[in-house]
Amino acid sequence: MSAPRPELTREAKAARVLEVLEALFPQPPVPLDHHDPYTLLVAVLLSAQCTDERVNRITPALFALASTPEAMVQHSIEAIDAIVRPCGLSPTKAKHIHRLSELLLERHGGQVPADFAALEALPGVGHKTASVVMAQAFGVPAFPVDTHIHRLMTRWGLTDGRSVEQTERDAKALFPEDRWNDVHLQIIFYGRAYSPARGLNPEKDVLLREVGTPEERAKWGIPA
Repeated sequence: MSAPRPELTREAKAARVLEVLEALFPQPPVPLDHHDPYTLLVAVLLSAQCTDERVNRITPALFALASTPEAMVQHSIEAIDAIVRPCGLSPTKAKHIHRLSELLLERHGGQVPADFAALEALPGVGHKTASVVMAQAFGVPAFPVDTHIHRLMTRWGLTDGRSVEQTERDAKALFPEDRWNDVHLQIIFYGRAYSPARGLNPEKDVLLREVGTPEERAKWGIPA
């Protein structure tokens, strides 16, 4: 029996992850359809506990109703709720969309602020949502951590999986800042295509085979 291979350092793993992701997804698109920072903000808010695909099916009707804060506040929460209901948690999401639109008008002249603190002060906008908007609408380096990223960073041994906050800190430490905005999208696309939570095919998942933790490799029958 051959000896187990030595475990790579986190830095070596991160370098290999970058190499594979760049080869597979050199220009990752933004998964949520949008026209500007406001429609992106609304789409990201709707994506909580909902797939991007479903959000993209819902937002055309919503943005036909209203695609600016000025237009959105002219409609009732109930009217917004009726459209966004398939996204789940619709009463809360509709209320947040209406109220944040009011606050954008009151505090920011109807513009989405390119500022983490100002974004996170809006209803329904947590750190992850603010990070997505800062990265994808304004090009500010950020590393939003969703379930795919948290799962894969843990699967690869790049974080200990204790919390999404720790995963974000580890990702920012391991990957170059000028790559954050692409890498977080690339990891999401990789997770969907090659490394799902269930039904994973070890033959397809090159990163699991090459940089996965010993425990994860054993779980999926990959020799040590």
